[in-house]
Amino acid sequence: MQNQPAGAIPSGASSSPPRPSAGRRAAAAAALIALAAAAAVVVAGLVQHPARLPVALLLVFVAVVAAWTALVHRGTRRLVATALAVVALAAVIVLLDVGSLVRIAIVVGLVVVSTAAARVALAHDLSPPTAGARPVGPARQGVLLMNPRSGGGKVGRFALEDEARRRGVTPVLLRPADDLRALAERAVADGADVIGMAGGDGSQALVADVARRHDVAFVCVPAGTRNHFALDLGLDRSDVAAALDAYTDALERRVDLALLGDRIFVNNASLGVYATVVQSEAYRDAKLATTAQLLPDLLGPGAEGFDLSFDRPDGTVARSAGVVLVSNGVYRLDSLNGFGSRARMDAGVLGIVTVTVDRARDLPALLSAESTGRLRQFHGYREWTAPEFEVGSGRPLVDVGVDGEALRLPPPLRFRILPGALRVRVPRHAPGAAPAAVAPAGVRQAVTALLRVLAGHPVR
Repeated sequence: MQNQPAGAIPSGASSSPPRPSAGRRAAAAAALIALAAAAAVVVAGLVQHPARLPVALLLVFVAVVAAWTALVHRGTRRLVATALAVVALAAVIVLLDVGSLVRIAIVVGLVVVSTAAARVALAHDLSPPTAGARPVGPARQGVLLMNPRSGGGKVGRFALEDEARRRGVTPVLLRPADDLRALAERAVADGADVIGMAGGDGSQALVADVARRHDVAFVCVPAGTRNHFALDLGLDRSDVAAALDAYTDALERRVDLALLGDRIFVNNASLGVYATVVQSEAYRDAKLATTAQLLPDLLGPGAEGFDLSFDRPDGTVARSAGVVLVSNGVYRLDSLNGFGSRARMDAGVLGIVTVTVDRARDLPALLSAESTGRLRQFHGYREWTAPEFEVGSGRPLVDVGVDGEALRLPPPLRFRILPGALRVRVPRHAPGAAPAAVAPAGVRQAVTALLRVLAGHPVR
């Protein structure tokens, strides 16, 4: 199947979107009013406390920088920086009176209301058409592989075995000594026309690889911890059992898969800081504590840096980077926490993000950009797309985090996109779009889109 360009309209669809309903126009009005009210409350605070608020902002900045300094140092410097962060935050609380704290709470509440109303008003138009989606009937012989340990035991908590049988699907419970790929291959050999996985993204990728090799349809059941793949497929991650409706009357489309060497991944592969931290055995049980323990060696004074070489899109060669993220499709990244989401999974390209950090100068700026959702504005941030990408290193093994799994692989690391490689089924009632597909990129675009809906025009 050939990919349609971004924004293309599927055959049979109307060439012009319908006018917004009265309900959506009312939601647009509510979103704009709440946003304007939040701005008015902020302005009122500045008028009443013209000196206090700027000082409070400065103290917050000091606290953030001190906290970061504490993370990347050890010993006395860590203790001093921690104390400074605590004192700065305490000063903010003392500086702002009760009225100011109430004002902040009101602003936060208004922003939440505005965001919720904007989603109702805009999601219908901002969600891109699903290229090639088609209705399909129930699976003739559906099989669901399940990892009972994944996601803290979601398989048992949501009674997925019983829910699968109720829909005529054969459940296969993964046991400690089982080979997941072998179980998936056996299911296809025995006649399964739809095969699914209830587990984390690493397991999803493995079963998806079996499905794409045999060109059978795949069902993603979000029974893992984060379930990024399910999120970007437009599934409701909070309603795990509902994903099983993809075995009944459903929608099917093709999405891309990415390849690292001969290993399929559905989300992303990371190198640098994050990939090294997740190698620690203590990381999964104590993420923050493990990160705090390792950061001084990775980004603090005297750190060796990361031996990662790659070609930039301008033809120059980079010899190091603090973070390299290669993704199956393009992520919208406002911060590095959680890696954002993807508006499309059928564009046929790898998303590549690199962040280069000078430890003596850039860490406060990076932390500020990260905490305010302006990561793209950090001067060491670069992003581009490519069908292939290669990372070299002078080290015999490179730490890589692939769909959340910690690996050590020999360089060079060769990445490749596989356009439209996987047939995916999703329930008809699923939300149908990732957050990146239904959220405007910035306040200016959001306000413009809301004004269009309010005036009775489609966003696009």
